[in-house]
Amino acid sequence: MTPRRTLKVAASTAAGVLVLAACTTGIGDSTPPPRSGSGGNAQSLEPIEESNFEDVPSALKDIDNPDLPDPIVDVTRIISGGPPPDGIPPIDEPVFEKASSIEWLTSDEPVLALEVNGETRAYPVQILIWHEIVNDTVQGEPVAITYCPLCNSALAFHRAVGDRLLTFGTSGSLYQSDLVMYDRQTESLWPQIEGTAVAGFLTGTELERIPVATVPWGQWAAQNPDAWVLSKETGFDRDYGRNPYQGYDEAASDPFLFDEEADPRLLPKERVVAVPGPDPVAVPLADLSKDRVLSTTVDGAPVVMWATGGLRSALDAGTIAKGKEIAVSGVFDPVYEGQMLAFVADNDKAFRDELTGSSWSVLGTATSGPLKGEQLARIPHIDTFWFAWAAFEPETRLLGGISE
Repeated sequence: MTPRRTLKVAASTAAGVLVLAACTTGIGDSTPPPRSGSGGNAQSLEPIEESNFEDVPSALKDIDNPDLPDPIVDVTRIISGGPPPDGIPPIDEPVFEKASSIEWLTSDEPVLALEVNGETRAYPVQILIWHEIVNDTVQGEPVAITYCPLCNSALAFHRAVGDRLLTFGTSGSLYQSDLVMYDRQTESLWPQIEGTAVAGFLTGTELERIPVATVPWGQWAAQNPDAWVLSKETGFDRDYGRNPYQGYDEAASDPFLFDEEADPRLLPKERVVAVPGPDPVAVPLADLSKDRVLSTTVDGAPVVMWATGGLRSALDAGTIAKGKEIAVSGVFDPVYEGQMLAFVADNDKAFRDELTGSSWSVLGTATSGPLKGEQLARIPHIDTFWFAWAAFEPETRLLGGISE
């Protein structure tokens, strides 16, 4: 039987029931399931290496094992979301297509844009919404790209931890409604937004984050026509393009299996742009999209946040391509070659630095002017729902109305 999560969501029109598919097709089968994809154009790029399984106590199987280190969270709050481990199957053998060959994405659909060691790749949310984790290697760097639909949170991590090369699966559990990953080497448990092992042999170990941004397909592809895009040829038969979480992003609705009161400063599922750190900062996406540019500091360092239109919500309509329009965000270091750049909104899709007059896309790339082709340093950030960010970072400095 296909395991499913069933949840009730109070939408603005009426209460609805969402069925979150978490099929186990292909898990444990000796014959791979059919690939649903784009006609055989996909290619494997780099091998996905991993360390061997370690014979240590497993938090995935027995979180209360007394031989494990003391957990750093209340483990009674790590609860089943419905599916078993890897019931929502991660992608362990990703294959890719050239951006210029893609015809199955609409221009304003969301993709996760990642750059590692000078190479950029895109991971369509219409695929990640069904798999949540991609174990990948980019320019020799082992990485994990993750997306939790329940928190609307996209994060990427380095898979190398000390001498270990980890690969990640979905545990089937949630912590504060967030995806709980497990590593296949020690079966420790890692809430995605936390990015730290909270229970198991590796308790207290923190993953190194990699900047990843949720951006419109058309804008990314226009700048990166020769780059690689995760293919729908995943090895699993899924209805890519359909949203199994229809209506989930109503701002006032209750999060699924969230076991505490949401921070009352904003509605639970109001979208925020958040920057982690010792002095975490968040700004409502709606506020940022009004003025388009926000200059602030995070941990004493300058940061510029941008927003523009042109992105579809993956969690609204039954088809992702028909989701409501939301804003796109970008977070960057405004210091370029030792000079502080001051930015203003240039038009509805671009930004301009007042020092050189160069125009910049929301991806942080100069598209015209003296600095054309230059790239601002990306700052790790997360576009997510307020309830989730505030639960993990309750001391967040909330910038409301584009002011501190």
